[in-house]
Amino acid sequence: MESLQLIESWPVQNAAAAVVRGDGTLAGTYGPVERQFRLASVTKPLAAYAVLVGYEEGVFELDDPAGPAGSTVRHLLAHASGLAFDEHKVVAAPGNRRIYSNAGFEVLGETLTKAAGMPFAEYLRQAVLEPLGMTGTSLPGSPAADGVSTAADLARFATELQAPQLLHPSTVATATSVAYPGLKGVLPGYGHQNPNDWGLGFELRDSKSPHWTGALSSPATFGHFGQSGTFLWVDPAAAAALVVLTDRDFGEWALPQWPRLTDAVLTELRG
Repeated sequence: MESLQLIESWPVQNAAAAVVRGDGTLAGTYGPVERQFRLASVTKPLAAYAVLVGYEEGVFELDDPAGPAGSTVRHLLAHASGLAFDEHKVVAAPGNRRIYSNAGFEVLGETLTKAAGMPFAEYLRQAVLEPLGMTGTSLPGSPAADGVSTAADLARFATELQAPQLLHPSTVATATSVAYPGLKGVLPGYGHQNPNDWGLGFELRDSKSPHWTGALSSPATFGHFGQSGTFLWVDPAAAAALVVLTDRDFGEWALPQWPRLTDAVLTELRG
């Protein structure tokens, strides 16, 4: 795709990208798609998917207690448990504020490990990575931010998100719809949002402004970005997904570049 050539002008040393249509075919790629990159928080959608497989397999229910008193697996997935950003410290009652929480995803990992009797990284491998053929992806640390993957592997995950095989489509629909509507909160890197809508492990575009997706992105767009300079979005209205991995941490450079690329890709897809 010609639009992906915009990445050539980015101030990064290495980058890889893939555009995936709703039917799973590749519309285009850029760069070394088999090169491994640190995912940072793009780890979270993968971790969430493993948790949702656990739910469907009967390991636990989404509304089972987990985390702070009154909190559930669902609260943790939706960043609504009341846990702080990077500390195992309660700063709000469950369901009252959208507090983006790495600690919450670490608790999710611990919860699944205990309930399944298997280390979280191994459950992720068996439940998600292996079935999707994501051989270049691993989780050597926290389920919040320590994943390593390739653009080719995340393209496989983007295919799954658009045409689910590992989860029932209704579960994916729930995960990509608003959980606990109306909650305010800070979207890291983009400031206070009211509302700050999230699904279960997936950030929702809705009407947020500013945002890392594009002006042409539909409100139904969902995905995640990472502080390592990575992102993945799926736009159901466009029947397409975009994966971009770089080796430069997120910062001011990304604020204009990411939306510009997204809009260019969406424009090219529309023909």
